[in-house]
Amino acid sequence: MPSLAPRIPAVPGSGIRRIFELALQLDTPDDPIVMLAVGEPDVPMAPHIAAAAIAAWERDETDYTANAGIPALRQAIVAKLARDNDILVEVEQVWATIGATQGLNLAMQMTLSAGDEVLVPDPGYTTFTMNARMQDVHPVPYSLTPERDFLPSIDELDRLVTAKTRVLIVNSPSNPLGAVYDRETLAELLSFASRHDLWIISDEVYERFVWDTDHVSLASIDTENRVLSVFSLSKTYAMTGVRVGYLIVPPGLALIMRTLQEASISCVAAPDQYAAIAAIEGDQSHVDAAREHYRANFAAVARVLDDRGIRYLRPRGTFYLWVDVTHASGGDVATWAEAFLIEERVAVAPGSAFGRSGEGWIRICLAATEEDLLRGVGRLPAPVAQPVETS
Repeated sequence: MPSLAPRIPAVPGSGIRRIFELALQLDTPDDPIVMLAVGEPDVPMAPHIAAAAIAAWERDETDYTANAGIPALRQAIVAKLARDNDILVEVEQVWATIGATQGLNLAMQMTLSAGDEVLVPDPGYTTFTMNARMQDVHPVPYSLTPERDFLPSIDELDRLVTAKTRVLIVNSPSNPLGAVYDRETLAELLSFASRHDLWIISDEVYERFVWDTDHVSLASIDTENRVLSVFSLSKTYAMTGVRVGYLIVPPGLALIMRTLQEASISCVAAPDQYAAIAAIEGDQSHVDAAREHYRANFAAVARVLDDRGIRYLRPRGTFYLWVDVTHASGGDVATWAEAFLIEERVAVAPGSAFGRSGEGWIRICLAATEEDLLRGVGRLPAPVAQPVETS
């Protein structure tokens, strides 16, 4: 058999999927696994979204659409961006994608060449690094640590930039951290990118799940057309398997985008696009209910963790909780998470799957029943109380 392209073996596997696949093998009806590792909404998709897709199938709407998507979908996205994100764009800047994953891949294909460098958050979503490696691009992690409240350091970013750096990836709300960047932080990142003439790819998949703060879209404060914005309907509308997202590009890239889209997917399936229109333009009360469900789950879990003395990052968005198990993981949280799954039958995502800065931490998905969450976190090992010294 001929050899594969040399870059392919260098693409890292997903540490989250490794745990999830093992959990599926161990799961039995009599002794089920508590599944808290994968970011899958536990609420159903709203009926009006499913009805739109079914109606499209029944009308035989199964032909090719324009590469960028059905005009009605693109117009719906334009209106949504103006209303909810303070982003004013033309229709030509809106491209329907197969989830945010393909949108991210397209953005990186457009802006990066083999041998380039891309600055990726650490901890950060695994696909950032996987996509880079697939393109023979070098991912350079910038650290997000408790010492800086999990915010990026501009000084560190300045030190990391080289002549090969082309792109900065920003993820707010953050998967896995649940951190949300305020306008000042985003403005500093834009200023940094401007100084070094970098593109920014802004991953805003969890935009609708923000608590006690506002979501600010990077493109809304971008005056230099250097931001490419990636959005998704998957998490917001509980339609992860439908696979619809969208990429917003600066003006003037329509011809290039049409070529890239044709060469990669041609177009998103037409019935899925009609479902997306219904999701964006329809009643949003189910989204609000999901957000409050996740928020209530966090409150319930936080009470348990506080009582047991287990440290965590208080999330301001997403449906994840970043939990410190350094006291138990022995410097290898991936191995610990696997043993925890086997022994306690609880699946959590090891923090090291998201980068070196995640060592000693785990990500818990709050999109679950309260019963499962309390059962799962109740099995986490608590720190050993230190003896009180007496004189």
